Amino acid sequence: MGTVTIGVSIAVPEPHGSLLQERRAGFGDPAAHGIPTHVTLLPPTEVDASALPAVESHLVSVAAAGRPFPMRLSGTGTFRPLSPVVFVQVVEGGSACSWLQERVRDASGPMARELQFPYHPHVTVAHGIAEEAMDRAYEELSEYEAEWPCTGFALYEQGADGVWRKLRNFAFGGSVVPPQASAPSARGTQPAR
Repeated sequence: MGTVTIGVSIAVPEPHGSLLQERRAGFGDPAAHGIPTHVTLLPPTEVDASALPAVESHLVSVAAAGRPFPMRLSGTGTFRPLSPVVFVQVVEGGSACSWLQERVRDASGPMARELQFPYHPHVTVAHGIAEEAMDRAYEELSEYEAEWPCTGFALYEQGADGVWRKLRNFAFGGSVVPPQASAPSARGTQPAR
């Protein structure tokens, strides 16, 4: 079956996602249109294709334990000189992202892995481009603001063309109604939502 490259991330919703993707392309980042705007929970990771059902099952469990949280972006930051990246900062929701990424990479799960750098939630707006363009991205988005309620995350696969495509969304809280929330007379009469 071979291997596939997957990633797990929180999508930046519209209109923010498209706006930041267009800005990234405008700074000259050739990867901009192949990478949906996101906050990474699992960086690109190679897995055996036969492991995808186990990956999805694991992510269902992680999402079921999660709860919606406010996400807010504000201003820019950079990982330079350590890594050629300029990003929009996650100023609210970072601790929830950290909690999620730890569970996604749990040592007992199918995506256990060490990270190259300590986890720092962010939205990349320039990567590996000319220093002048990186400086421009840092300056031009320094006042950028966006916020939304984060209600889940998604699994992506990178195609042979380098484009990342969503395989599945995972909503927080699962779809099972807790026993204390269902009345005995209504049990079994309606499907779980």
